[in-house]
Amino acid sequence: MAIALEICVDDAEGIRTAVATGVDQIELCAALALGGLTPPPGLMRQAAGCGLPVHAMIRPRPGDFLFSADDLQAALDDIRAVRAAGLAGVVIGASRHDGRLDAEALARQAEAAGDNMRVTLHRAFDVAPDADEALETAIALGIDRIMTAGHAPTAAAGAAELSHLMRIAGGRVAIMAGGGIEPSDAAVLVAAGVDELHAACRVLRPAAGPLGSLQIAAGRPVTDGAAIARLQAAIRAAEADRLVAELGKQD
Repeated sequence: MAIALEICVDDAEGIRTAVATGVDQIELCAALALGGLTPPPGLMRQAAGCGLPVHAMIRPRPGDFLFSADDLQAALDDIRAVRAAGLAGVVIGASRHDGRLDAEALARQAEAAGDNMRVTLHRAFDVAPDADEALETAIALGIDRIMTAGHAPTAAAGAAELSHLMRIAGGRVAIMAGGGIEPSDAAVLVAAGVDELHAACRVLRPAAGPLGSLQIAAGRPVTDGAAIARLQAAIRAAEADRLVAELGKQD
């Protein structure tokens, strides 16, 4: 089975670029420079008609994944907005002070998503001290997919753990590798057997207009179609090599 590629975007141009390059799905965020926050309603409406499955990040503020009562209420309201916009799913995550998953907060968010939206657990999974325990918690909550770098800074560095998680999951939950993925990482991640890949594929674009007193950067990161195409080609090549190797074992 071909590995699905998800691209994370935080503006309308990114949506168009992802669609034009033929990716499988989109993660929709605001402020990717802050790790991704809940996208605004207007961007949700634009994404709803793009023709691809779109999963909206639910993260009401930057920083850690500890949810106060106000944070959780904001997250629940945002999930209802995602459902009203008609998007395919939500991306959630909440931790306790010791890093373990906050099962209660996650359960309430999954319940708010309902039966018609796919629920993904984001990299709050990677701060949990026991990955196997976190995986079983996610499965018990009915989470559909876990995005993880295998408890490593990047998915490529966590490839061995990703392979372990795939074995433990046994098809009970999808494992999506995410975290600093480059075309050169495709072979090791395909070999790990993950179900999906998640990447940003962004480049810095110089500012095109005056910034006034807001000169906080010389430009902004944007989704790059050429970078997506290079990653897609690397994935296809890695999948072809894996198929050849598997056929060789059967001879």
